[in-house]
Amino acid sequence: MEQTQMLGKRGEDLAADYLQRKGYRILARNFRCRRGELDIVAEKGGVLVFAEVKTRRSLAFGLPGEAVTPKKQIHLLQGAAYYCRTQGIRGMPLRMDVVEVLFLEEKPYLHHIENAFS
Repeated sequence: MEQTQMLGKRGEDLAADYLQRKGYRILARNFRCRRGELDIVAEKGGVLVFAEVKTRRSLAFGLPGEAVTPKKQIHLLQGAAYYCRTQGIRGMPLRMDVVEVLFLEEKPYLHHIENAFS
């Protein structure tokens, strides 16, 4: 596995663990569709949450969440709609979150941005 992929997987694992500790029920990870991949699909309090995880080793390219560009947001929204269609989900409130994972000196820092975009 490529080093960048390993970093991403490590970040996604930490994000999933964090969300579970916060009371989220993980429904899917790495759900693939034509528009890309949904990192984490979870549910909490009757709300379906699609969490995009962005992991970085430094701030050289800005905060991890800044990589969720408007184009990426559109793809995530389309992926979320596809997930709901294929899983038969209707009428459930949805939310798009971003979980930033930043490894500074190998210590992870997580920042969960709820309702990051719509």
